[in-house]
Amino acid sequence: MDNCHKHNHKESHEHGSHTDAMSNDSTCLPAGTAREFLHRFWIVTFLLIPLVLSNEKISGLFNIDIFGLSKFVQFGIATVIFYFSLVFFQHAWHEIKSRKYGMMTLVSLAVGAGYIFSASSTFIASLNVEFYLEISTLIWVLLFGHYLEARSTASADNALKEVAKLLPNRAHKLIGDVEEDVDTAELIAGDIVLVKPGEKIPADGVVIKGTSNVNESLISGESKPVEKRKDNEVVAGSISLDGSLIVRLSRVGENSTVGKIQNLIAQAQKTKPSSQRIVDKASAILTLVAGVTALLTILVWSLLLGLPFVSAITLGITVLVIACPHALGLAIPTVTMITTALTVKNGVFIKNLAKIETIRKVNYVVFDKTGTLTKGEFGVTDVTTFGDVDEKEVLRIAGSIDKHSSHIIGQSIVDYAHKQNVEFADIDDFKNIAGHGSRAKISGSEYFVGNSALMQKMDISLNENVKDIAGEFFDDGKTVVFIAGGKNILGVIALADEIKPESKATVDKLHELGVKVAMLTGDNEFVAKGVAQELGIDKYFAQVLPEEKYKHIKDLQEKGNIVLMAGDGVNDAPALTQADVGVAIGAGTDIAVEAGDVVLIKSNPNDIVRLIILSKKVYGKIIQNLVWAFGYNIVAIPAAAGVFAGWGFFLRPEIGALVMSFSTVIVVANAMMLKRVNLDV
Repeated sequence: MDNCHKHNHKESHEHGSHTDAMSNDSTCLPAGTAREFLHRFWIVTFLLIPLVLSNEKISGLFNIDIFGLSKFVQFGIATVIFYFSLVFFQHAWHEIKSRKYGMMTLVSLAVGAGYIFSASSTFIASLNVEFYLEISTLIWVLLFGHYLEARSTASADNALKEVAKLLPNRAHKLIGDVEEDVDTAELIAGDIVLVKPGEKIPADGVVIKGTSNVNESLISGESKPVEKRKDNEVVAGSISLDGSLIVRLSRVGENSTVGKIQNLIAQAQKTKPSSQRIVDKASAILTLVAGVTALLTILVWSLLLGLPFVSAITLGITVLVIACPHALGLAIPTVTMITTALTVKNGVFIKNLAKIETIRKVNYVVFDKTGTLTKGEFGVTDVTTFGDVDEKEVLRIAGSIDKHSSHIIGQSIVDYAHKQNVEFADIDDFKNIAGHGSRAKISGSEYFVGNSALMQKMDISLNENVKDIAGEFFDDGKTVVFIAGGKNILGVIALADEIKPESKATVDKLHELGVKVAMLTGDNEFVAKGVAQELGIDKYFAQVLPEEKYKHIKDLQEKGNIVLMAGDGVNDAPALTQADVGVAIGAGTDIAVEAGDVVLIKSNPNDIVRLIILSKKVYGKIIQNLVWAFGYNIVAIPAAAGVFAGWGFFLRPEIGALVMSFSTVIVVANAMMLKRVNLDV
C-alpha cells in the first residue's frame, strides 16, 4: 500500500490530473479501477435491501418481523458493508500523513465512529442508538461516486504507449545484397534498411539511394509531402508514399525523433499546471468544522450541561453522521456523469472533469493548423487561365497528364478535375521529369505541367502578368503549378491545405468570449501568415518543431495566460500535455487523443467554443451543488449538536438521515438540469 501511495502521490503532483475527485492528491487508489468500484457498489446495493427491511422503523411500517433479531441481522449486514468501506480508510490515512485533510478523513471518522458506536449499541442496551442504515447508505453513495470518477479517467495517461505505435514492428534490414526482416527494436545506428512504398520509416536516418515523396505530417506538422532523395534526412514514423528508399540509420530508439517526443511528453507531464479542485477545498473545510463541532458537542453537553457521557457521545456521533457528505459525495460525480453524456452528444468528451474549473478560465486558445483549422488535405484552391483558354481546358490538360504521375500534387489536381466533371484526353510520350513535373503529347501537341524550374528548363518564359499572379499565390503560401502548351503559359493552378469552413466562425466566437487565439504550425511563414490573416488569428508561430510547440505553450503560460491547446497529431502531444487544457481532435492520432484532457469527437474546431460555454455551465452547477451541500450542513450540524435545544428541538438521527437523503436528491436533480443546456453556437 505504501508503495502504491508513493507512486500515485508523486504522479498526482507531477501530472496534475488523473486523481480521485473525491479525495485529495495524496490519495492512492488501491482498488481504483472502475470495474472494481462497480463490483463493490453492486454488492453493497444487494446488501442494503435486507438492511432496510430489517431496520426497526421500516420493518414496523410494513409489519415485518425478522424473528425479533433485526438488530443482530443489521449488525451482520452492516459489518460486511463496512468491510467495503476500508478503501476509504486507506485514503484517509494518506490524507492524514500528508496533512491534507479532506473528504475521506471526514467519511472515515463518520463511518468508523458510527459503526463502532452502533456495534456497541447492539450489545449494550443502555446505548440504544444505531446508525447502520445511515453509515451503509453513505458507503453505497461514495462507492458509486468513486466508480463514476474512475470510469471517467480510466483511459488517462496512455500517451507514451501510443507513441510506440508510430513505428513499424518489422523493418527490412539490408546485409550486403540480402534483405532480412528484423524487429525494429533490434536496429542500431549504422544499419541500412529498405523502405518500400506505403511503409513507415523505422528510425531517423539519411537516404543513400532512391526517391520518394514522404508524408511527415504526423511528425513535423507540415501538410505538404516532402520529396526525399539521396543525402536527404528522414525521420522515424514518416511514410514513404510513392517510392522506395534505402536509408542508413543515424538515430534509433530514444535518440530518434519519436523517442524525443516520448521524452517531451514525459517532461510536459511533470511540469503540467494543476488546478485545485473545489471539492477538496470544500471537504477540508467541512472536515474541520464537523470534527471540531463533534468534539465541542461532547465536551459542552457532558462537562458544562451535565448530560450523561453516553448521551453526549451520541450527540457527537450524530454530528459526524449528519455532516457526512452524501450530497457533497455526489455533487461532483453526478455532474461528471451527466456532463459526459451531454458532451458526447455535442461532439466533445471531457476525460477529466477536474479540468472544468480550468477550462472556464481559459484566455488563450492555441490551435495546431494542420488537421485542426485546416482539412489536412492537399487540394486545389485556385485555377487561373491566360489567353483564350478556359478553366476546364487547363484542368483537362493538367489532369490528362498528371493522371499518369504518382506525385501527390499531380494526384490532387486529378481529383479536383474529376470533381469538376472534366473528361481526360488520351496522351502520348508521357515523361516524368523528377523534381520538376511532367510532359506529354495530346493530339500531337506537346504540353508541360510542373513548377517554375520546369518552365525555365523548357525555355518557356513567364510574362509579368503570370509572375504577378504566381507571386500572389506564393505569398499566400500556396504551391503553384504551371501548365504550358508549346512555349506559352496556358494557366496556373494553386494548391494548399484547405481551411475548414467552420474555422473562421470558431475564431470569431472565441473573440466574442474574450479569448485570444494563436496558431502553431510546422508550415512556412507564408502559409502560416496567410491562414492567420484569413481567420483573424491574434498570434501565429511558423516552422515550429515539436519541442518548440511545447516551448511556445510554456512561454504563454509564463506570461500569466491560461492556455488551451487543440491539435490532432503526434507532434502536438507534448504541447497538449503541457497546456493547462489539452484538446485532441478525435480524427487525429491515438497519441493526441491520449495526451489530451478533452477529445473533440467530430473534429470540429467550433466544439472548442461549445466546450468553453459548457465548462461555465457545469462549473455553475458544481458551485450550486456545493452551496446546497454546505447550506444543509450549516443548519444540520448545529441542530445535531443541540444548539436549538433551548427551543426544545433536537435533530434526531433518523430525521437527520431523512434530511441528508433529501439533500442528496436535490443535488442529483440540480445536476440533471444540465441536460437542458443548449450548446448550439
